[in-house]
Amino acid sequence: MSRITGLAVIFYLVGCHALPLAETTPFGSGGGEGTTSGPSTVSTDANTSTTTAAPTTTSGAVEMSTSDASISGSSEPVLSSSSGGILPDFGDVAPIGCQGKVDIIFAISADHTMEFAQPRLLAAFPAFAQALEEDLGGFDLHVLVTDSSEWWAMKDCSLCQDSADCDPNGMPDLCGATVDECDSTMGAGENFPVGIGSSNRRCKLAGGHRYITRDEPDLPAAFDCLARVGWGGATPAPFNSILAAVDHPLIETGVELNGPGGCNEGFLRDDALLLLVVIRDTFDQESLGGPYQWTKALYAVKGGDEDAVFALVITSDVELSPSLCFPGEPPLAATNRLRLFGEDYIKHGKVESICAPSYGVFFKETAAQVAALCDQFIPE
Repeated sequence: MSRITGLAVIFYLVGCHALPLAETTPFGSGGGEGTTSGPSTVSTDANTSTTTAAPTTTSGAVEMSTSDASISGSSEPVLSSSSGGILPDFGDVAPIGCQGKVDIIFAISADHTMEFAQPRLLAAFPAFAQALEEDLGGFDLHVLVTDSSEWWAMKDCSLCQDSADCDPNGMPDLCGATVDECDSTMGAGENFPVGIGSSNRRCKLAGGHRYITRDEPDLPAAFDCLARVGWGGATPAPFNSILAAVDHPLIETGVELNGPGGCNEGFLRDDALLLLVVIRDTFDQESLGGPYQWTKALYAVKGGDEDAVFALVITSDVELSPSLCFPGEPPLAATNRLRLFGEDYIKHGKVESICAPSYGVFFKETAAQVAALCDQFIPE
């Protein structure tokens, strides 16, 4: 049997007879994490974590109807040889890999406390890009920096770096700059960072996108412009912007950012891995939902494939002992939801201290782990 025919048989059997998964969309408009009444079992190792949620009674859960239950009757096809039957030959269904395609979202805090961290991120990126190119066996990146605010304003016109973009003698809030709706849309690719320590100019990218593509002639320089978000911006809500960027916000906005004409048109690809990089030196208490909902939403975006998403979280370690951020101090009795997401909920994730002197090793390890996932990837 050919590979295509074999896959068709599998999809037919699964599509016709698989039970619906509970809680594929467990989201409400509330902002709390307590969305499940059943316990979860969490198992972790050095680099990965898995969470298996027990049956829940969440309002967003999908209830199995009587007709669903009847699927398990005697007419269900048996895909084993325990009764002496012969298993069908499904042919070669080996994964084809991601072909070097990785969609990367950087959610970078612009809080006033980030002055020390952003230069370390910018310094680490060139080696990260090189490691991905060497490890992936192909190189077709999309790199987007999220805009985690819903406004655009330059409070000090003397910050303007390019007279073609804005007038240093202009009047706030625009300083003579030409802006569009995407500049003030949550989750849109950031390509005009403003504020203290930021690029303060329009980043002009190949193809006119709001994200970097393989056509970019100088990837490190382009990233430097996008990711230099500064430390005088709005208080970020990283997962609000991440989920908006992939068109799965916890509250329906009615805006399709990845569709035709959208701010991020073409960014998210079905045949690419999704890599998140979250960097923030304080806890995320602003984003709606919690680690469970964030994780489920990201998996839903990738068709339920838990092996299609990787997350690198660089955050405060103030709640740990020993701490790089506050050496010699007792750990803070608080819950860092970013740490919970990266260590206990997302299957493939790593959490590192934002107070480390260099981030290069974090990105090198991430590149190797993403490459391993790429090898086993089966596109939607």
